[in-house]
Amino acid sequence: MEYGQFCPVAKAMEIIGERWTMLIVREMLSGATRFSELQRGLCLISPTVLTKRLADLSEAGVILRKKIPGQRGYEYFLTEMGQGLMPVVKQVGDWGMRWARGNISDTDLDLELLMLYLQRSVDTEKLVGNETVVRFKFTDLEKYSDWWLVARKKDVDVCYQDPGKEVDVYFTVDLRTMTELWMGDTTYRKAAAAGRLKLVGPVALTRNVSSWLVPSIFAGIPPAGEI
Repeated sequence: MEYGQFCPVAKAMEIIGERWTMLIVREMLSGATRFSELQRGLCLISPTVLTKRLADLSEAGVILRKKIPGQRGYEYFLTEMGQGLMPVVKQVGDWGMRWARGNISDTDLDLELLMLYLQRSVDTEKLVGNETVVRFKFTDLEKYSDWWLVARKKDVDVCYQDPGKEVDVYFTVDLRTMTELWMGDTTYRKAAAAGRLKLVGPVALTRNVSSWLVPSIFAGIPPAGEI
């Protein structure tokens, strides 16, 4: 879309103003490089729309598409131009936390997206040993109520089937509470005191969960109504 204006805001919106575009950039800033990874973080986007948005961003110079060696698919990387959107995405997120979130409806609670973010949030340098296994039991879900994070020094896997490993930390919690914990809308202490969370494991891991399961970069920003 062209706005026919020399204003830099208008010129920027010609590139990033289409629906889904900023969320694609958000996912790429979080480390997604493959089509399937982008789909995982944007579950409602159609393959056709994602393909079109990636092509548009590539043509604009925001991303670079590279063939995966020995495979049929491609990987997508942010260019310097694309990396320059990091403070823009952060500011939009800050604004959203303060002004746009309101009351989160049940349809906004996305289990797979939450688990993806939790997977990305594990700081393996703060964990002891070669491997740490975390199990989540979502008390309000009938399907896919059990999930595991398997954290090693250089990677973290997320599983919805039992990996058959000794569990170090157990979370028993409902989906809304776990979302609020990661978003920083409540604390582990408050959730446990209210009976919304049961956390079992070694004190070294349960005493300060946020040190190794890092909350959202937007955590701590109060809504405008609380200021």
